[in-house]
Amino acid sequence: MDGTTLVDTLTDDMETELSRLGSSKWLYALTDGEMTADTVRAAAATDAAAAADRFEVWATDAEGEAAAPFAALAETANDRRETVAADPAPDPGERRTYGALADLDDTVARLGGALGHALVLDRTVGQMVGFFVGDADPSTAGTFRDLRDAADDDRDRIVEALDAHCTGEDDWDRARSAAAAVVEATYEDYVETLESMGIKPKNVC
Repeated sequence: MDGTTLVDTLTDDMETELSRLGSSKWLYALTDGEMTADTVRAAAATDAAAAADRFEVWATDAEGEAAAPFAALAETANDRRETVAADPAPDPGERRTYGALADLDDTVARLGGALGHALVLDRTVGQMVGFFVGDADPSTAGTFRDLRDAADDDRDRIVEALDAHCTGEDDWDRARSAAAAVVEATYEDYVETLESMGIKPKNVC
C-alpha cells in the first residue's frame, strides 16, 4: 500500500458518498437551503476556520517532522478562510465532520483523517465553482478554482506524509479507517440535514 493507492481505494469504495458530497444537494444542505453567493462563501469560510483550528491543534501536538504537514494544512485553511472574504459561523454546530477529526489521536490516524477531509473538500469546492459559474460570476468561480487547486496540493502533501509515516499494513489500515470515518461522518451530516428539510436522500447502495 502507498498513499496514491489509498486515495484510489477510498475513491472507489466510497464513490457514492463522495459523489453526493459533490452535488448541489450538499451545497443546499451546507447553506441551510439558502443558496446565495453570501451563504456559499460563509459555508466555505466556516469549514476553513474549523479545519484551520483542528490542524493547528495537531501541529502543536505533533513531534518533530510530523508537525510540518499539519502546520501546512492549517496555513492553507487559513488562507482559504481569508480568500473567500466571508465571516465563518461562530460555531459550526454539531457537524460530525469536525467531531470525527477531533477523535483522532495519533499521527497516522490524523493524516488519514486529513485525507478524508481533503477528498470531501475537493468535491465541495468543485460544487462551489459550479455555483458561481451558474451565478454568472466568473471572477469568483476562478477564485474557487484556485482554492480547489490549493486543496489538491494539500491532498498531495498528505499522501507524501502518509508514505513517510506508514511503516506497515497496520498503519495503512488505521489511516484508511480514519479517512473513511471522516467521509462517513460528513455524509451523515448530508443525510440528516436534508431530512430535516423534508428532503429524502437516496440510500447508499
